[in-house]
Amino acid sequence: MTNISKKKLYYPIGEPLRRYLHEFDRETRLPVTYKDLTRFSGAYPLLDRNGRDTLWETVYYEPSALQELAAGLTEVYALLKTDGDLSFSEHLLTDRIDYCRFGNSNPFRVRIVNQFNDNYDYFYVKRADASRVYGLELEHILSPNSINYLVSGDSLIEEHIAGIPGDDFIRDHLQRPHLNQVRIAKEFVKFNERCFARLLGDMRAYNYVIDVTPDFEDEQYRVRAIDFDQQSYEGKKTMYLPQFFKDNRAVVQLCSKLLTGESIRQYQTEERTLMARRARAERYRLKDLMDCMRPDELSTPEKTSILQQELNQHHHTTQFNRCRTMGDIVRLNLRLMLGRPRPE
Repeated sequence: MTNISKKKLYYPIGEPLRRYLHEFDRETRLPVTYKDLTRFSGAYPLLDRNGRDTLWETVYYEPSALQELAAGLTEVYALLKTDGDLSFSEHLLTDRIDYCRFGNSNPFRVRIVNQFNDNYDYFYVKRADASRVYGLELEHILSPNSINYLVSGDSLIEEHIAGIPGDDFIRDHLQRPHLNQVRIAKEFVKFNERCFARLLGDMRAYNYVIDVTPDFEDEQYRVRAIDFDQQSYEGKKTMYLPQFFKDNRAVVQLCSKLLTGESIRQYQTEERTLMARRARAERYRLKDLMDCMRPDELSTPEKTSILQQELNQHHHTTQFNRCRTMGDIVRLNLRLMLGRPRPE
């Protein structure tokens, strides 16, 4: 099974990527930054409805600071959701700010409440790491999921991705009688293929969610990544295959039990075909992103060298020897996996 030994390095956003973000309306000016939120006075653990520790803490601020932050965070939400139209923000309230010390990004999660109907929504404030931004963009371009986020200086604002956290789903839902286990297995195979094709790492169970959609006869499922910190950073190939993480073992066993080898190959081919079509539809945007990513520093030379060797072995090629950066490796891996197979 796969393990991560050290915390990921932080990589700042360079000028080429900054220009890309501006061109595609991802960059804006924010009234509240990540650094502003770090000035909290104290915190207490946030428990779920069953009394379990969520690994988040609810933070609190001095009254004068909180008043200014609350107004600014409501404006940030308007920028994210309505392109800055503040006419809807008078009835919105910043209800709670949570902080997570666990993991790489140490994010803040902000809960916004509609005072007319008590409906609430979340967004996240994180440090704007280049790896994470490339991960978000590749998800937006190549996956079936649109991603909504904004960058301002060293701050990153991400929309909440709704779904049941993978670890909760495996623990509480996987063995329920009504669950269509074959569909879950199929979607995990497709998710595994997406992650490997674009080299998104660290998809342990708490880094993805299961989006459940009722259908006219049954339920449909989609596995969605929610953490993009480990975009093309690690050296080992298994880091980019969710099937090798021990907390995904129950789903992997489900795939082995319910799917034949031929079915697995079919679902892998289906997912690669869909990704290839999205890549062709967004070919110019994807090229612009790769042009930013290829010269960028996103990992260590040691990890880059290890991944070159392992992907050469996986693809039965020596083409990765020409790659100098993780961006080069991502580009070549996409080309090899998403290119049309040659006839026998």
